[in-house]
Amino acid sequence: MSTYIKTTADGRKVEVVGQTICLDGKKEADYLVPVAEHPNREAIVQAVPEATHVAGRLPLTAAEAALAAEALEAGRLAYETSPRGLAERMRTAQNQALANRDG
Repeated sequence: MSTYIKTTADGRKVEVVGQTICLDGKKEADYLVPVAEHPNREAIVQAVPEATHVAGRLPLTAAEAALAAEALEAGRLAYETSPRGLAERMRTAQNQALANRDG
């Protein structure tokens, strides 16, 4: 499952694949950070004034960020309802139960 977000100025494709934001097919970020909360916000706003969020080193506009957030959520839901996601949740619960029992 892949969702196209945009093409960068140098021609690389930004897309959400599963639960990951990818740049040219390589993992860039797992989540979005609002520019207002980013430690380097002044430089980001100066370089890309229309950016509202960043994903790793990728600035995104409000529309692009909304599309990416929606795709990330869809990827998360798909994973959580998959057999692999269920097995991961069960493994985590078992490990927590063992840790609680030993402590």
